[in-house]
Amino acid sequence: MGKTLYVSDLDGTLLHSDEQISEYSCKVINRLANEGMIFSYATARSVYTSSKATHGLIAKIPLIVYNGAFIVDNETGERIKTNTFTDGEATEIYTVLTQNSIHPIVYALIDNVERFSYIKTKVNTPTAEFIRSREKYNDKRTRPLKSNDNIMAGEKFYFTCIGNEEHLQPAYDKLKEKYNCFFHKDIYSGYQWLEVLPNSATKANAVLQLKRLFDCDKVISFGDAINDIPMFNISDECYAVANADPKLKQIASGIIGTNNDDAVAKFLEQHFGNI
Repeated sequence: MGKTLYVSDLDGTLLHSDEQISEYSCKVINRLANEGMIFSYATARSVYTSSKATHGLIAKIPLIVYNGAFIVDNETGERIKTNTFTDGEATEIYTVLTQNSIHPIVYALIDNVERFSYIKTKVNTPTAEFIRSREKYNDKRTRPLKSNDNIMAGEKFYFTCIGNEEHLQPAYDKLKEKYNCFFHKDIYSGYQWLEVLPNSATKANAVLQLKRLFDCDKVISFGDAINDIPMFNISDECYAVANADPKLKQIASGIIGTNNDDAVAKFLEQHFGNI
């Protein structure tokens, strides 16, 4: 019998609305992983913040973070796969953003350490709120700068811009044809986000990398948002939670319960070993 890779989105899918995984979901996934289930979650979060949100999930599983920029080991935090921009690509993106009066958060590996850089005097209110939200995690990746002289240090892999749709739209229109862009409203704050990643950094690509790495024959995925559509498209079966975007529900193999009802864990508990 062939092996199946199970992959769940995190926010809005595996996590409850309080941005935390439940004790029940942790117990189910830990137990099933110990019994041989091949499971991963795929998220826009870093491994640092996702590990806080999934406290109690101790199973040895690979994690897809930064929307596929990295695949990391849940136990060690070691990066298994990385996807970064070339210096020329990163410079082009930063130029387009600043020409549109957008001052992004720039994520990079600096001396092989994950950091996110921003110019303290130029970030807007939504971006400042996001940065403050990282402080509750005592996030050591923070790299505030006084000017843009050194904002492009290291191996860049992610640009995050937060604001209103009208302000971000022109930059999105210019970058979307060449780069992997996400343009969406954050489910917690309601602010518009523009995220720019390398073309190789997608949840779908990372899932396929894991499928090959673990020699799986089948992929079953779970999600809630339109940025899960590419992951659904490469899955053999795909399930939207009841609170999902209607566009995702239209292409799903089926609809399960809500994120607050632990629908993913209940599906896994019911179906693992029977598929």
